[in-house]
Amino acid sequence: MGDPGHHERVIIVEDDKALRQILIDEVRDAGLEIREASSAEEAHGLLAAWSPDLVICDLRLPGADALELLAYCRTLDGRPGFLIITAFGSVSQAVQALKAGADDFLTKPLDLDHLMLSVSRILESRRLREEVRRIREIIGGESFHGMLGQSRPMRILFDQIRQVADASGPVLVVGESGVGKELVAHAIHRESGRSAGPFLAINCAAIPEPLIESELFGHTAGAFTGAAQARRGLFADASGGTLLLDEIAEMSLSLQAKLLRVLDEHKVKPLGSSREENMDVRVIAATNRDLESEVRAGRFREDLYYRLETFTLQIPPLRERDDDIALLAGCFLRRFTMQMGKETKGFSEETLQRLKAYPFPGNVRELQNAVERAVTFCQGGVVSLEHLPARIRRWSSSPRLAGDAELKMPTSLVGNEDLPTLAEIEARYVRCVLERVEGNKRQAASMLGIGRRTLYRYLGKSDDTDE
Repeated sequence: MGDPGHHERVIIVEDDKALRQILIDEVRDAGLEIREASSAEEAHGLLAAWSPDLVICDLRLPGADALELLAYCRTLDGRPGFLIITAFGSVSQAVQALKAGADDFLTKPLDLDHLMLSVSRILESRRLREEVRRIREIIGGESFHGMLGQSRPMRILFDQIRQVADASGPVLVVGESGVGKELVAHAIHRESGRSAGPFLAINCAAIPEPLIESELFGHTAGAFTGAAQARRGLFADASGGTLLLDEIAEMSLSLQAKLLRVLDEHKVKPLGSSREENMDVRVIAATNRDLESEVRAGRFREDLYYRLETFTLQIPPLRERDDDIALLAGCFLRRFTMQMGKETKGFSEETLQRLKAYPFPGNVRELQNAVERAVTFCQGGVVSLEHLPARIRRWSSSPRLAGDAELKMPTSLVGNEDLPTLAEIEARYVRCVLERVEGNKRQAASMLGIGRRTLYRYLGKSDDTDE
Protein backbone atom coordinates (compact mmCIF):
# COMPACT_ATOMS: atom_id res chain seq x y z
CA MET A 1 0.00 0.00 0.00
CA GLY A 2 1.29 3.48 -0.83
CA ASP A 3 4.79 4.29 -2.01
CA PRO A 4 7.38 1.53 -1.57
CA GLY A 5 9.66 3.88 0.37
CA HIS A 6 6.99 5.07 2.79
CA HIS A 7 5.31 2.82 5.36
CA GLU A 8 1.96 4.31 6.31
CA ARG A 9 1.18 4.43 10.02
CA VAL A 10 -1.75 2.80 11.78
CA ILE A 11 -2.83 3.03 15.42
CA ILE A 12 -4.96 0.11 16.62
CA VAL A 13 -7.11 0.93 19.65
CA GLU A 14 -8.71 -2.20 21.12
CA ASP A 15 -9.08 -3.26 24.76
CA ASP A 16 -9.50 -6.96 23.86
CA LYS A 17 -5.86 -8.13 23.83
CA ALA A 18 -6.48 -11.21 21.66
CA LEU A 19 -8.40 -9.27 19.01
CA ARG A 20 -5.83 -6.47 19.13
CA GLN A 21 -3.06 -8.95 18.33
CA ILE A 22 -5.06 -10.39 15.40
CA LEU A 23 -5.49 -6.87 14.01
CA ILE A 24 -1.80 -6.09 14.51
CA ASP A 25 -0.69 -9.24 12.68
CA GLU A 26 -3.08 -8.70 9.76
CA VAL A 27 -2.27 -5.02 9.24
CA ARG A 28 1.48 -5.45 9.70
CA ASP A 29 1.49 -8.15 6.99
CA ALA A 30 0.31 -5.43 4.56
CA GLY A 31 3.56 -3.50 5.13
CA LEU A 32 2.12 -0.88 7.50
CA GLU A 33 3.74 0.50 10.66
CA ILE A 34 1.73 -0.25 13.80
CA ARG A 35 1.28 1.28 17.23
CA GLU A 36 -1.24 -0.12 19.70
CA ALA A 37 -3.37 1.24 22.51
CA SER A 38 -5.90 -0.32 24.86
CA SER A 39 -7.81 2.88 25.65
CA ALA A 40 -8.74 6.24 24.13
CA GLU A 41 -6.53 8.04 26.66
CA GLU A 42 -3.51 5.99 25.60
CA ALA A 43 -4.35 6.65 21.95
CA HIS A 44 -4.40 10.43 22.58
CA GLY A 45 -0.72 10.37 23.47
CA LEU A 46 0.17 8.34 20.36
CA LEU A 47 -1.82 10.67 18.11
CA ALA A 48 0.07 13.70 19.35
CA ALA A 49 3.50 12.07 19.08
CA TRP A 50 3.25 9.83 16.01
CA SER A 51 0.92 11.41 13.37
CA PRO A 52 -0.75 8.23 12.04
CA ASP A 53 -2.44 7.84 8.65
CA LEU A 54 -5.24 5.65 10.03
CA VAL A 55 -6.84 4.82 13.36
CA ILE A 56 -8.62 1.47 13.78
CA CYS A 57 -10.71 1.77 16.93
CA ASP A 58 -13.23 -0.31 18.86
CA LEU A 59 -16.44 1.65 19.40
CA ARG A 60 -16.67 0.83 23.11
CA LEU A 61 -13.55 1.43 25.17
CA PRO A 62 -12.76 1.88 28.86
CA GLY A 63 -13.26 5.53 29.79
CA ALA A 64 -13.69 7.78 26.74
CA ASP A 65 -15.24 6.05 23.74
CA ALA A 66 -14.32 6.02 20.03
CA LEU A 67 -16.63 8.95 19.22
CA GLU A 68 -14.66 11.23 21.53
CA LEU A 69 -11.40 10.01 19.98
CA LEU A 70 -12.86 10.63 16.50
CA ALA A 71 -13.78 14.20 17.46
CA TYR A 72 -10.20 14.77 18.62
CA CYS A 73 -8.78 13.31 15.38
CA ARG A 74 -10.86 15.72 13.34
CA THR A 75 -9.05 18.66 14.98
CA LEU A 76 -5.59 17.44 13.95
CA ASP A 77 -3.58 18.69 10.98
CA GLY A 78 -3.32 15.90 8.42
CA ARG A 79 -6.42 14.26 9.93
CA PRO A 80 -6.00 10.44 9.94
CA GLY A 81 -8.55 8.07 8.50
CA PHE A 82 -10.83 6.48 11.08
CA LEU A 83 -12.18 2.89 10.98
CA ILE A 84 -14.57 1.76 13.72
CA ILE A 85 -15.07 -1.82 14.94
CA THR A 86 -18.37 -2.51 16.64
CA ALA A 87 -20.55 -5.30 17.96
CA PHE A 88 -23.67 -5.91 15.85
CA GLY A 89 -25.88 -4.39 18.54
CA SER A 90 -24.02 -1.07 18.23
CA VAL A 91 -24.59 -0.59 14.50
CA SER A 92 -26.85 2.43 15.04
CA GLN A 93 -24.04 4.13 16.97
CA ALA A 94 -21.59 3.23 14.21
CA VAL A 95 -23.86 4.86 11.65
CA GLN A 96 -23.91 7.91 13.90
CA ALA A 97 -20.09 7.80 13.86
CA LEU A 98 -20.08 7.79 10.04
CA LYS A 99 -22.14 10.96 10.10
CA ALA A 100 -19.61 12.42 12.55
CA GLY A 101 -16.75 11.78 10.12
CA ALA A 102 -15.65 8.15 10.46
CA ASP A 103 -14.61 6.56 7.16
CA ASP A 104 -16.07 3.07 7.68
CA PHE A 105 -17.16 0.58 10.30
CA LEU A 106 -16.94 -3.21 10.60
CA THR A 107 -18.98 -5.50 12.83
CA LYS A 108 -17.71 -8.33 15.02
CA PRO A 109 -16.74 -11.09 14.46
CA LEU A 110 -14.38 -9.52 11.93
CA ASP A 111 -14.03 -10.64 8.33
CA LEU A 112 -10.31 -10.05 7.81
CA ASP A 113 -10.60 -9.80 4.00
CA HIS A 114 -13.13 -6.99 4.39
CA LEU A 115 -10.95 -5.40 7.04
CA MET A 116 -8.00 -5.11 4.67
CA LEU A 117 -10.19 -3.92 1.79
CA SER A 118 -11.50 -1.16 4.04
CA VAL A 119 -8.02 -0.24 5.27
CA SER A 120 -6.75 -0.10 1.69
CA ARG A 121 -9.66 2.05 0.53
CA ILE A 122 -9.37 4.53 3.42
CA LEU A 123 -5.62 4.94 2.98
CA GLU A 124 -5.97 5.39 -0.79
CA SER A 125 -8.63 8.05 -0.30
CA ARG A 126 -6.42 9.83 2.25
CA ARG A 127 -3.43 9.71 -0.12
CA LEU A 128 -5.50 11.36 -2.83
CA ARG A 129 -6.71 14.08 -0.43
CA GLU A 130 -3.13 14.75 0.65
CA GLU A 131 -1.98 14.88 -2.97
CA VAL A 132 -4.65 17.43 -3.83
CA ARG A 133 -3.79 19.47 -0.72
CA ARG A 134 -0.07 19.53 -1.59
CA ILE A 135 -0.79 20.55 -5.17
CA ARG A 136 -3.01 23.39 -3.97
CA GLU A 137 -0.30 24.61 -1.60
CA ILE A 138 2.26 24.62 -4.41
CA ILE A 139 0.23 26.14 -7.22
CA GLY A 140 -2.23 28.29 -5.29
CA GLY A 141 -5.20 29.30 -7.39
CA GLU A 142 -3.97 27.82 -10.69
CA SER A 143 -5.75 24.48 -10.24
CA PHE A 144 -9.31 23.29 -10.70
CA HIS A 145 -9.95 20.89 -7.80
CA GLY A 146 -6.33 19.70 -8.00
CA MET A 147 -6.17 19.54 -11.81
CA LEU A 148 -3.84 21.78 -13.77
CA GLY A 149 -4.58 22.93 -17.28
CA GLN A 150 -4.74 26.09 -19.34
CA SER A 151 -5.05 24.42 -22.75
CA ARG A 152 -8.31 24.57 -24.65
CA PRO A 153 -9.09 20.81 -24.17
CA MET A 154 -8.77 21.19 -20.40
CA ARG A 155 -10.82 24.39 -20.25
CA ILE A 156 -13.56 22.52 -22.11
CA LEU A 157 -13.28 19.61 -19.65
CA PHE A 158 -13.55 21.94 -16.63
CA ASP A 159 -16.69 23.52 -18.12
CA GLN A 160 -18.19 20.06 -18.72
CA ILE A 161 -17.49 19.07 -15.11
CA ARG A 162 -19.36 22.13 -13.88
CA GLN A 163 -22.28 21.38 -16.21
CA VAL A 164 -22.75 17.72 -15.23
CA ALA A 165 -22.01 18.18 -11.52
CA ASP A 166 -25.60 18.86 -10.48
CA ALA A 167 -27.27 16.46 -12.92
CA SER A 168 -28.85 13.46 -11.24
CA GLY A 169 -27.78 10.72 -13.64
CA PRO A 170 -24.56 8.70 -13.67
CA VAL A 171 -21.43 10.05 -15.35
CA LEU A 172 -19.01 8.08 -17.51
CA VAL A 173 -15.39 9.30 -17.35
CA VAL A 174 -13.26 7.99 -20.21
CA GLY A 175 -9.54 8.39 -20.78
CA GLU A 176 -6.25 6.62 -21.19
CA SER A 177 -4.29 5.30 -18.23
CA GLY A 178 -2.61 8.08 -16.29
CA VAL A 179 -4.81 11.02 -17.35
CA GLY A 180 -6.41 11.54 -13.92
CA LYS A 181 -9.86 9.95 -14.07
CA GLU A 182 -10.21 9.80 -10.29
CA LEU A 183 -9.30 13.49 -9.99
CA VAL A 184 -12.10 14.27 -12.46
CA ALA A 185 -14.53 12.18 -10.40
CA HIS A 186 -13.51 14.08 -7.25
CA ALA A 187 -14.01 17.39 -9.07
CA ILE A 188 -17.53 16.37 -10.11
CA HIS A 189 -18.32 15.47 -6.50
CA ARG A 190 -16.93 18.75 -5.12
CA GLU A 191 -18.80 20.84 -7.68
CA SER A 192 -22.09 19.07 -6.93
CA GLY A 193 -24.70 19.56 -4.25
CA ARG A 194 -23.43 16.30 -2.72
CA SER A 195 -20.03 17.75 -1.81
CA ALA A 196 -20.79 17.56 1.93
CA GLY A 197 -21.50 13.82 1.58
CA PRO A 198 -18.97 11.00 1.31
CA PHE A 199 -16.89 10.25 -1.79
CA LEU A 200 -16.02 6.56 -2.06
CA ALA A 201 -14.15 4.73 -4.82
CA ILE A 202 -13.73 1.08 -5.75
CA ASN A 203 -11.43 -0.38 -8.39
CA CYS A 204 -13.46 -3.10 -10.06
CA ALA A 205 -10.30 -4.76 -11.39
CA ALA A 206 -8.56 -4.95 -8.00
CA ILE A 207 -11.17 -6.92 -6.02
CA PRO A 208 -11.78 -10.65 -6.60
CA GLU A 209 -15.08 -11.47 -8.31
CA PRO A 210 -16.57 -13.32 -5.26
CA LEU A 211 -16.02 -10.26 -3.05
CA ILE A 212 -16.98 -7.33 -5.24
CA GLU A 213 -20.75 -7.88 -5.16
CA SER A 214 -20.73 -8.01 -1.37
CA GLU A 215 -18.44 -4.97 -1.29
CA LEU A 216 -20.89 -2.98 -3.42
CA PHE A 217 -24.27 -4.14 -2.13
CA GLY A 218 -23.51 -5.55 1.32
CA HIS A 219 -24.68 -8.88 2.72
CA THR A 220 -26.60 -10.45 5.56
CA ALA A 221 -25.10 -12.81 8.13
CA GLY A 222 -24.81 -16.28 6.59
CA ALA A 223 -25.36 -15.03 3.02
CA PHE A 224 -22.33 -17.07 1.89
CA THR A 225 -19.54 -19.12 3.41
CA GLY A 226 -17.51 -16.92 5.72
CA ALA A 227 -20.19 -14.21 6.09
CA ALA A 228 -20.36 -14.45 9.87
CA GLN A 229 -22.00 -11.04 10.28
CA ALA A 230 -24.03 -8.57 8.26
CA ARG A 231 -22.15 -5.87 6.35
CA ARG A 232 -23.22 -2.65 4.68
CA GLY A 233 -22.06 -2.17 1.10
CA LEU A 234 -20.45 0.83 -0.53
CA PHE A 235 -23.79 2.00 -1.95
CA ALA A 236 -25.09 2.29 1.62
CA ASP A 237 -21.86 3.86 2.93
CA ALA A 238 -21.91 6.46 0.12
CA SER A 239 -25.49 7.54 0.84
CA GLY A 240 -25.92 11.24 0.19
CA GLY A 241 -22.63 11.36 -1.71
CA THR A 242 -20.81 9.89 -4.70
CA LEU A 243 -19.51 6.42 -5.58
CA LEU A 244 -16.79 5.98 -8.21
CA LEU A 245 -16.70 2.64 -10.01
CA ASP A 246 -13.21 2.69 -11.51
CA GLU A 247 -12.24 0.22 -14.27
CA ILE A 248 -15.92 -0.58 -14.79
CA ALA A 249 -15.15 -2.52 -17.98
CA GLU A 250 -13.62 -5.23 -15.76
CA MET A 251 -16.98 -5.90 -14.09
CA SER A 252 -18.61 -9.25 -14.97
CA LEU A 253 -21.72 -9.30 -17.15
CA SER A 254 -23.86 -10.69 -14.32
CA LEU A 255 -22.79 -7.89 -11.99
CA GLN A 256 -23.35 -5.34 -14.77
CA ALA A 257 -26.99 -6.49 -14.93
CA LYS A 258 -27.41 -5.91 -11.18
CA LEU A 259 -25.75 -2.50 -11.41
CA LEU A 260 -28.12 -1.48 -14.21
CA ARG A 261 -31.08 -2.39 -12.01
CA VAL A 262 -29.68 -0.31 -9.16
CA LEU A 263 -29.23 2.69 -11.46
CA ASP A 264 -32.76 2.36 -12.86
CA GLU A 265 -34.65 1.67 -9.63
CA HIS A 266 -32.44 3.43 -7.06
CA LYS A 267 -32.69 0.39 -4.78
CA VAL A 268 -30.08 -2.04 -3.47
CA LYS A 269 -30.64 -5.58 -2.28
CA PRO A 270 -27.84 -6.93 0.00
CA LEU A 271 -26.74 -10.50 -0.67
CA GLY A 272 -28.92 -12.94 1.24
CA SER A 273 -31.66 -10.38 1.89
CA SER A 274 -35.19 -10.36 0.49
CA ARG A 275 -35.61 -6.68 1.30
CA GLU A 276 -34.52 -3.81 -0.95
CA GLU A 277 -33.09 -0.60 0.46
CA ASN A 278 -33.49 2.84 -1.09
CA MET A 279 -30.32 4.31 -2.55
CA ASP A 280 -29.31 7.98 -2.68
CA VAL A 281 -25.95 7.85 -4.45
CA ARG A 282 -24.48 9.57 -7.51
CA VAL A 283 -22.58 6.97 -9.54
CA ILE A 284 -19.51 7.87 -11.60
CA ALA A 285 -18.00 5.13 -13.77
CA ALA A 286 -14.49 5.32 -15.22
CA THR A 287 -12.60 3.28 -17.80
CA ASN A 288 -9.64 3.44 -20.14
CA ARG A 289 -11.35 1.10 -22.61
CA ASP A 290 -13.53 1.85 -25.61
CA LEU A 291 -16.90 0.68 -24.27
CA GLU A 292 -18.50 0.68 -27.71
CA SER A 293 -15.91 -1.86 -28.82
CA GLU A 294 -16.47 -3.81 -25.61
CA VAL A 295 -20.21 -3.90 -26.36
CA ARG A 296 -19.58 -5.17 -29.91
CA ALA A 297 -17.27 -7.86 -28.51
CA GLY A 298 -19.96 -8.99 -26.05
CA ARG A 299 -17.93 -8.05 -22.97
CA PHE A 300 -20.08 -5.12 -21.86
CA ARG A 301 -23.85 -4.85 -21.71
CA GLU A 302 -25.29 -2.54 -24.31
CA ASP A 303 -28.15 -1.39 -22.06
CA LEU A 304 -25.72 -0.46 -19.26
CA TYR A 305 -23.51 1.40 -21.72
CA TYR A 306 -26.42 3.53 -22.93
CA ARG A 307 -27.44 4.16 -19.30
CA LEU A 308 -23.95 5.42 -18.46
CA GLU A 309 -23.01 7.35 -21.58
CA THR A 310 -25.67 10.07 -21.22
CA PHE A 311 -23.08 12.24 -19.48
CA THR A 312 -19.71 11.20 -20.92
CA LEU A 313 -16.56 13.15 -20.13
CA GLN A 314 -13.53 12.38 -22.33
CA ILE A 315 -10.26 13.35 -20.65
CA PRO A 316 -7.74 14.45 -23.28
CA PRO A 317 -4.37 12.63 -23.30
CA LEU A 318 -1.34 14.75 -22.51
CA ARG A 319 -0.11 14.67 -26.13
CA GLU A 320 -3.27 16.60 -27.13
CA ARG A 321 -2.65 19.30 -24.50
CA ASP A 322 1.05 20.02 -24.94
CA ASP A 323 0.40 23.63 -23.92
CA ASP A 324 0.03 22.27 -20.36
CA ILE A 325 3.28 20.29 -20.24
CA ALA A 326 5.45 23.19 -19.04
CA LEU A 327 2.84 24.10 -16.39
CA LEU A 328 2.58 20.52 -15.11
CA ALA A 329 6.33 19.90 -15.23
CA GLY A 330 6.95 23.09 -13.26
CA CYS A 331 4.40 22.09 -10.63
CA PHE A 332 5.93 18.63 -10.23
CA LEU A 333 9.42 20.15 -10.09
CA ARG A 334 8.44 22.46 -7.24
CA ARG A 335 6.72 19.65 -5.37
CA PHE A 336 9.60 17.15 -5.56
CA THR A 337 12.20 19.86 -4.91
CA MET A 338 10.35 20.71 -1.70
CA GLN A 339 9.87 17.06 -0.71
CA MET A 340 13.54 16.18 -1.27
CA GLY A 341 14.92 19.35 0.25
CA LYS A 342 16.84 20.28 -2.90
CA GLU A 343 17.48 23.61 -4.60
CA THR A 344 16.55 22.71 -8.16
CA LYS A 345 15.92 25.92 -10.09
CA GLY A 346 14.14 24.71 -13.21
CA PHE A 347 14.61 23.02 -16.59
CA SER A 348 17.12 23.83 -19.28
CA GLU A 349 15.51 25.08 -22.49
CA GLU A 350 16.58 21.91 -24.31
CA THR A 351 15.02 19.73 -21.60
CA LEU A 352 11.76 21.65 -21.63
CA GLN A 353 11.52 21.42 -25.43
CA ARG A 354 12.10 17.65 -25.26
CA LEU A 355 9.33 17.28 -22.68
CA LYS A 356 6.98 19.31 -24.88
CA ALA A 357 7.79 17.20 -27.95
CA TYR A 358 7.58 13.76 -26.28
CA PRO A 359 4.15 12.07 -26.77
CA PHE A 360 3.85 10.72 -23.18
CA PRO A 361 1.94 7.45 -23.74
CA GLY A 362 1.68 7.21 -19.93
CA ASN A 363 0.15 10.70 -19.78
CA VAL A 364 0.35 12.92 -16.67
CA ARG A 365 1.46 10.03 -14.47
CA GLU A 366 4.44 9.37 -16.76
CA LEU A 367 5.39 13.08 -16.74
CA GLN A 368 5.19 13.16 -12.94
CA ASN A 369 7.43 10.10 -12.62
CA ALA A 370 9.90 11.55 -15.15
CA VAL A 371 10.18 14.82 -13.20
CA GLU A 372 10.58 12.95 -9.89
CA ARG A 373 13.48 11.01 -11.40
CA ALA A 374 15.02 14.18 -12.82
CA VAL A 375 14.91 15.99 -9.48
CA THR A 376 16.38 12.93 -7.76
CA PHE A 377 19.41 12.76 -10.07
CA CYS A 378 19.91 16.49 -10.56
CA GLN A 379 22.83 17.63 -8.40
CA GLY A 380 23.08 21.16 -9.77
CA GLY A 381 20.51 23.91 -10.06
CA VAL A 382 19.01 23.11 -13.48
CA VAL A 383 17.48 19.88 -14.81
CA SER A 384 19.12 18.86 -18.08
CA LEU A 385 18.44 16.09 -20.62
CA GLU A 386 20.77 13.66 -18.84
CA HIS A 387 18.45 13.65 -15.82
CA LEU A 388 15.40 12.46 -17.80
CA PRO A 389 14.49 8.77 -18.24
CA ALA A 390 16.34 7.05 -21.11
CA ARG A 391 13.20 6.56 -23.20
CA ILE A 392 12.64 10.33 -23.27
CA ARG A 393 16.31 11.11 -23.92
CA ARG A 394 16.40 8.68 -26.85
CA TRP A 395 13.06 9.71 -28.29
CA SER A 396 13.07 11.37 -31.70
CA SER A 397 10.21 13.08 -33.49
CA SER A 398 11.01 10.85 -36.48
CA PRO A 399 8.86 7.69 -36.16
CA ARG A 400 10.86 4.59 -35.23
CA LEU A 401 10.02 0.91 -35.21
CA ALA A 402 10.88 -1.65 -32.54
CA GLY A 403 14.60 -1.94 -31.93
CA ASP A 404 15.06 1.75 -32.83
CA ALA A 405 15.22 0.90 -36.56
CA GLU A 406 14.53 4.04 -38.58
CA LEU A 407 11.23 4.02 -40.51
CA LYS A 408 12.24 4.60 -44.14
CA MET A 409 10.09 6.73 -46.40
CA PRO A 410 8.93 4.44 -49.26
CA THR A 411 9.69 5.81 -52.71
CA SER A 412 6.09 5.08 -53.65
CA LEU A 413 4.87 7.51 -51.00
CA VAL A 414 4.93 10.49 -53.33
CA GLY A 415 3.21 8.56 -56.14
CA ASN A 416 3.67 9.49 -59.78
CA GLU A 417 2.66 13.13 -59.43
CA ASP A 418 5.31 15.74 -60.09
CA LEU A 419 4.33 17.83 -57.06
CA PRO A 420 1.78 16.23 -54.71
CA THR A 421 0.31 18.55 -52.10
CA LEU A 422 1.65 18.55 -48.52
CA ALA A 423 -1.73 17.29 -47.26
CA GLU A 424 -1.51 14.31 -49.62
CA ILE A 425 2.02 13.50 -48.50
CA GLU A 426 1.03 13.71 -44.80
CA ALA A 427 -2.03 11.49 -45.28
CA ARG A 428 -0.07 8.86 -47.19
CA TYR A 429 2.74 8.89 -44.62
CA VAL A 430 0.25 8.27 -41.83
CA ARG A 431 -1.18 5.36 -43.82
CA CYS A 432 2.36 4.02 -44.32
CA VAL A 433 3.09 4.10 -40.57
CA LEU A 434 -0.24 2.40 -39.85
CA GLU A 435 0.59 -0.42 -42.25
CA ARG A 436 4.00 -0.93 -40.64
CA VAL A 437 2.40 -1.41 -37.20
CA GLU A 438 -0.25 -3.77 -38.65
CA GLY A 439 -3.16 -1.41 -38.15
CA ASN A 440 -2.60 -0.64 -34.45
CA LYS A 441 -3.98 2.91 -34.30
CA ARG A 442 -2.86 3.55 -30.73
CA GLN A 443 0.73 2.60 -31.57
CA ALA A 444 0.66 4.58 -34.82
CA ALA A 445 -0.61 7.70 -33.04
CA SER A 446 2.09 7.37 -30.39
CA MET A 447 4.85 6.94 -33.01
CA LEU A 448 3.63 9.94 -34.95
CA GLY A 449 3.25 12.07 -31.83
CA ILE A 450 -0.40 12.88 -32.55
CA GLY A 451 -3.74 12.13 -30.90
CA ARG A 452 -6.14 9.42 -32.00
CA ARG A 453 -8.63 11.99 -33.32
CA THR A 454 -5.92 13.65 -35.39
CA LEU A 455 -4.97 10.21 -36.73
CA TYR A 456 -8.55 9.57 -37.82
CA ARG A 457 -8.61 12.92 -39.61
CA TYR A 458 -5.48 11.97 -41.52
CA LEU A 459 -6.98 8.60 -42.38
CA GLY A 460 -10.03 10.39 -43.74
CA LYS A 461 -7.77 12.48 -45.97
CA SER A 462 -5.96 9.33 -47.07
CA ASP A 463 -9.24 7.69 -48.05
CA ASP A 464 -10.12 10.78 -50.09
CA THR A 465 -6.80 10.74 -51.94
CA ASP A 466 -7.06 7.03 -52.69
CA GLU A 467 -10.25 7.48 -54.66
